Amino acid sequence: MDRRTSMDRLIQRGEIWSYEFKPPDKRRPVLVLSRSSAIALLNTVIVAPITSTIHGSISEVVVGIDQGLKNTSAINLDNIQTVEKSKLVQFIGSLDTGLMKKVCNALSVATGCSEKP
Repeated sequence: MDRRTSMDRLIQRGEIWSYEFKPPDKRRPVLVLSRSSAIALLNTVIVAPITSTIHGSISEVVVGIDQGLKNTSAINLDNIQTVEKSKLVQFIGSLDTGLMKKVCNALSVATGCSEKP
C-alpha cells in the first residue's frame, strides 16, 4: 500500500487521504472530490469525510479494504468541506470509476441537485 504524503505526490480526484480534523474530531480518511484539473491551481480541495459509522443513507457510499481502508466504512456526502491540501497527510487508496459514479449520485442527493426545482 502506498503511504506517501501530499508533499510526495500530486493529489487526484477519487483518492482517499488521511486528514487531521480540528478537535473534538480526529484524524480520519477523506475522499477528494475536487476535479483533478483544478487541484493543481488551488491551495484547497473539497473532501468528504469517511467514517466507520454506516447509517445506510442514500447520501453515503460504502467502501472498505479494496480501497485501502482498514474497515468497511461510509463516505458521508452530507458533510463535505473544503480543506487545505497541505493538511492531507497520507495517501490511503483510491476509488474506481464505478464507485466514483456512486459518489457523484450520492453527492447529487446530498446537495438536492437530483430534485426537481
